[in-house]
Amino acid sequence: MLHTRKAVAAAIGLVAALSLTACNGDDNASASTQTSPTASADKAGGTGGADQSADTGTGGSDQSADTSTGDDSDGKVDICRTDELEVAAADNTTDKTEGVVTVSFKNSGGSNCRISGFAGVDLKTSLGDTFSVDRNGEQALPQILKEGETAAFNITFPVNNSGGSGVQPTDIVVTPPNETKHVTLKWPAGTLPVTDGEDSGKLEISPVGKVSDSPAG
Repeated sequence: MLHTRKAVAAAIGLVAALSLTACNGDDNASASTQTSPTASADKAGGTGGADQSADTGTGGSDQSADTSTGDDSDGKVDICRTDELEVAAADNTTDKTEGVVTVSFKNSGGSNCRISGFAGVDLKTSLGDTFSVDRNGEQALPQILKEGETAAFNITFPVNNSGGSGVQPTDIVVTPPNETKHVTLKWPAGTLPVTDGEDSGKLEISPVGKVSDSPAG
């Protein structure tokens, strides 16, 4: 397995200083949507997304526990729980150098919930390995999601233009901010490039932000 691990270690963005959720989820989730989070979102063990979300600084639980705006002014709005979110992944790449996979969280829990910070994200590969994805350092802002509203974040990655070689992600293991349960989604995009040391881009995630202002059908 030595040559396998060297190949994965050469993939762009494997500077994973964070220890995120990498537990077994429901690997039968669809390529672009998870319509039944409860079935595929079992409790994460070890050092998972909950540890990442609990860090101080940007995206940490200290920030997301602060009083937010609107409905959260009385501090009674609970965090968005994995079981109450519809989680989906889509390839939104429009450029030849930087790829974008968007992961969305739709509130289907029947009441308002609060979401803030960075999700925990691991990628599983066709080589049988799993690696964590770093945050991009942007500031995370607290958000209130009403029933039917959606928040999302982007996974950005360098496009593989090698014409054949590369590391193929197969699944995304996602833990919503400040949660301890994960959902496993199929990776909807292409391969990651292998580099011999040249800087050709980074693999990283953005903080979660609200993308809809009214309930969606």
